[in-house]
Amino acid sequence: MRLLVVEDEERIAAFLLKGLRAHGYAVEWVKTGWEALRLGFEPDIALMILDLRLPDLDGLEVLGSLRERGATVPVLVLSARARVDDRVRGLDLGADDYLPKPFAFEELLARVRARLRPPAAAVGVLHAGDISLDMLTREVTARGHKVSLSAREFTLLQAFLSHPRQVLSRQELLSMVWGMDFDPQTNLVDVYVGYLRRKLGEPAIETVRGMGYRLRDGGRPASHA
Repeated sequence: MRLLVVEDEERIAAFLLKGLRAHGYAVEWVKTGWEALRLGFEPDIALMILDLRLPDLDGLEVLGSLRERGATVPVLVLSARARVDDRVRGLDLGADDYLPKPFAFEELLARVRARLRPPAAAVGVLHAGDISLDMLTREVTARGHKVSLSAREFTLLQAFLSHPRQVLSRQELLSMVWGMDFDPQTNLVDVYVGYLRRKLGEPAIETVRGMGYRLRDGGRPASHA
């Protein structure tokens, strides 16, 4: 099992390699997007740490090409592009995490550990009213119709369905869906809740003022008997 660092700045690459190897990881380093594309399909690459500013290809091109060609390697993006829209675009293209530069090595290490942690067994079907999510086939239905969700939307809906009737704060959702600590500058949660509402029906997810969001029973407002 290897980590692949894609970084053209030798100083940063040396810092990453030294730190990761000191914690017992086998690490390979490449400087270009083409090398990243070549190695991204290697079965023993457990995680790619990808810079976006590369000498030959933009890192987002690399990421998009990997996902279009079916690569499933987890990708942690490192970038000086810290704006919310940059992060949203990276995550939409298939990044598993996005860490802005400059960064603390301890945080990078924690995110690496989180991405390499074996997932809990994902079996069965989650339900809430007329919404269902099949963990094996990854099919989602709402109001009797199949709903097409992106990978991130699927994980967000899974988080809601795994916590029925529970209000989930933005901080909790950032952690569960994106593996991110609280960032007051990001509106990722609000953006993706909006995406889900449009696909599941506007009443599906309730805003609880000052607290967060809650999935209603199958997208219908709760009755008050």
